[in-house]
Amino acid sequence: MNKQIHKDVLPQLEKLELAIDKPIIITDADEVLFNFMKGLEQYLEDQEMFFDWASFALSGNIRHKKDQQPIAQDLIPELLDRFFNDYADRLPAVDGAADSLERLSKDAQVVVLSNVPPKYAEKRLAGLQKNGMHYPLIANVGAKGHVVKHLTDNIDHPAFFIDDIPHNHGSVAKHANHVTRLHYIADERLARLLGKAEDSHARLDSWDEIEEHIKTTLNRC
Repeated sequence: MNKQIHKDVLPQLEKLELAIDKPIIITDADEVLFNFMKGLEQYLEDQEMFFDWASFALSGNIRHKKDQQPIAQDLIPELLDRFFNDYADRLPAVDGAADSLERLSKDAQVVVLSNVPPKYAEKRLAGLQKNGMHYPLIANVGAKGHVVKHLTDNIDHPAFFIDDIPHNHGSVAKHANHVTRLHYIADERLARLLGKAEDSHARLDSWDEIEEHIKTTLNRC
């Protein structure tokens, strides 16, 4: 097993059973399957805060309503931890995600690779299942390249990676360059702040486009 994979991720991978003779779709969750920012905005509203939308980053954009000042950067991890505790199992699903994955799963196996904190993996899994997405979940820690390499190394069929974060595409490009990398950001406001990930093969704007891209690729094989 790759020593670059976090110790909390290794046991999850050991339990996962994949078919070596079937294509694989590895998809992120936040801003791909779930509307992370919409949920975060509701949470911030409850805390008398708001998101400024000045940039893609959380740092500097989470502000107090009372004085418009950003919260201290060192408070963000704790805030996100509380957010995942409260919202990991009830974030709204992205339009079309469940239906597209259901159709794609007839020809490919699906794995959800999410950087939700592992201690909230059960809540994330419950959120997936409540929205009709009954796929195995890997609660990842850190960049995703080594995990994607592990998931795809023995599969002699097309592999696809869907994520909203550019550095995850860079990590997969470095460690699992054979995987087709699709850049997708569900929230249109967030998407406008960030161009196509440099290391992705395509930037797509809906699950209809993702489904069509994957089906077209599979039909060529």
